[in-house]
Amino acid sequence: MAKNRNNLLGVGGQRKKLSRAQRQDGGTASAADRRAADEQRQELLRKMRERAAQD
Repeated sequence: MAKNRNNLLGVGGQRKKLSRAQRQDGGTASAADRRAADEQRQELLRKMRERAAQD
């Protein structure tokens, strides 16, 4: 059995070091990623509206 069971230092990996700008901007997602996600969402909404209009 481990001598020091309560010392969990280092268990669970390391946190990524974020720059100040990334912390203020909301994390690791870049503006391009958000733009791409928004474009996909808009395309999905357009398709759903077209299908609804056909019925």
